[in-house]
Amino acid sequence: MNSELNKDFTCCGQHEVCEKTRYLTQPDIEYFEDEELDRFRGFSSDAYSEEETDEFREVLYTMRETEVSDWLHSLQLRGVELPDGLKDEVLMIVGEQRS
Repeated sequence: MNSELNKDFTCCGQHEVCEKTRYLTQPDIEYFEDEELDRFRGFSSDAYSEEETDEFREVLYTMRETEVSDWLHSLQLRGVELPDGLKDEVLMIVGEQRS
């Protein structure tokens, strides 16, 4: 994943439960009705077609904004890279959520 999405989290003190700690202690994979995305395991983030990117986009926009960080963590645990064509949208949502 892009370095912005994959960097080490530092505790910002704005959450009841530190996000860094939560990710380290939550090794179980959580699915967001997106099991079909597992077929992209091993794909490079720049290898997706527009149609494949739209599959990720459909999942993204059917979940609550508060679930996006957990979804990204789930994809990472599953070895599924987020398509480059979706990263700006995801960063915007996660950025808004954190501020």
